[in-house]
Formats: sequence, C-alpha cells, structure tokens
Amino acid sequence: MTITAQNLDGYGVPPIEWSRVHEVLTSDITQAPDTGGPSRHTAWLTTINPDGSPHVMPVGIGRVNDTWYFTSGTRTRKSRNLVRDCRCVVSIATGPFDLVIEGTGQRVTAADELHAVAAAYRDGGWPAVVDGDALTAEYSAPTAGPPPWHAYRVVPATVFALGASEPYGATRFDIGQPG
Repeated sequence: MTITAQNLDGYGVPPIEWSRVHEVLTSDITQAPDTGGPSRHTAWLTTINPDGSPHVMPVGIGRVNDTWYFTSGTRTRKSRNLVRDCRCVVSIATGPFDLVIEGTGQRVTAADELHAVAAAYRDGGWPAVVDGDALTAEYSAPTAGPPPWHAYRVVPATVFALGASEPYGATRFDIGQPG
C-alpha cells in the first residue's frame, strides 16, 4: 500500500503525519457512551441513491487488523445502494481527528472473513454470529434493518484527517491499494 499526503491546512500548520492517523484507524473506536465525540463515537456511512443524492446513516464499525467493517440489513436502502454502486464514505469524529474515509464498501461472503468479523463484533459487545453468508444476533441497531445482516469491508481510497485538537491541521491521504 502506498500513501500520498497533501497538506490542506491554510494557516501554516504542518501536515498531519500518517502514523498518527493510522494509530487512530487501528485503535478500538467504541460507540459506548462517554468514549468520544460529544459523548461517544458515531460512524456515519454515506452511500449514493439511484438519483445521485447522498444517503447517510449511522453504522457500527468492527475492525479486524487494519480493516474496518460495517453491517447492513439485506433490504435497507444502504445495502441496496451498495449493490448498485459500492462507492461510499465513512465519517467519524475522534479525539485527535475528524476522519472522512472515501472508498468502497465490499460485501464479505467468505466464511473465514465473516467469522473474524463476527468475533470482532462480539469482542466489542455485540453478540454477532455467522449464519450462511451473513451475520445474525439477538439484536442490532434499528437502522440496520431486520436480520440477517450483510457484512461490508471498507476499502479506503482517500482519507481526510481534520485536526480536532492541538496541533490541528488538515491532510488528505491518497491510498494506493496493492494490485
């Protein structure tokens, strides 16, 4: 993977170092109350409606190694949008940065990857289990729709880090995926 940085700050602040952003991206970002944001971290998924307008909904993020995942009910608008056009954006406010990750949401169907995703969600407190090519659990967020839930891998193309605390800054990172 190659990372190319572009400083977007207009006030003379140096670019944000990728290592700092990567540290946040690979940390355990929880949605539990009083853990970030105003009082928690909420990840927002933007997909593209058939008419080209954006559709934004909150999602729970699971992480396996350096990869982010989210789930969505098979009949939700976000799932239907991703089937038609896999381009998406995930945004989240963290302590050091507001992060915007542009890329694609790729549906996960491989059993070993699904089991790893379910385990990551269980480690975070959501009792997800693999059921065929999707996940199920006793409950999920109302915006996820009814079970089963498809798992999607976030494949970043561009990451924007916008400093939310000292030393601030704003940097765009273009991510070159290995061929």
